[in-house]
Amino acid sequence: MLEEIGDLKNIPQFIKDVKDRKKLLMGFGHRVYKNYDPRAKIVKQIAYQVFEITGKEPLIEIAIELEKIALSDPYFIQRKLYPNVDFYSGVIYRALGFPTDMFPVLFTIPRVAGWLAHWKEYLNDKENNIVRPRQNYIGPEKRNYLPVEQRKEFPIYLESNKSSRQKRRETATIS
Repeated sequence: MLEEIGDLKNIPQFIKDVKDRKKLLMGFGHRVYKNYDPRAKIVKQIAYQVFEITGKEPLIEIAIELEKIALSDPYFIQRKLYPNVDFYSGVIYRALGFPTDMFPVLFTIPRVAGWLAHWKEYLNDKENNIVRPRQNYIGPEKRNYLPVEQRKEFPIYLESNKSSRQKRRETATIS
């Protein structure tokens, strides 16, 4: 997203495109935290400590300006779109020199501990021993490895099963 914006002077047009629903504002908003994510405040402080060491490259300046606009713009405030942990983590990863296409991996690594903790809870909970995954891989079972340069776009082979809770929510909002 920051690379797409490219320059501070392009931020107003990007913000307009977000408001017109032509672009997505990545790293803002949270499913649970409807106000400023308390974890994001901590990671933001760490980000500024990192900038003191690494310096601020142009894309970091874009991120800081984007944050400033989003925190003061009524459109984002009304929709409770505040920077989240991934926004600041991404800015830190960028400052440390990680390529953008590695961000999903870097965002996932810290979450693995939580996923494993949930798995362990399932194993230890004798009353709740049924695990209902919400995604099933439905693609080909075995494929040969192809180097990235030789790959073409493939469809995503996942089907998402909605939980009963999600179905109830959707039903309630239809009427």
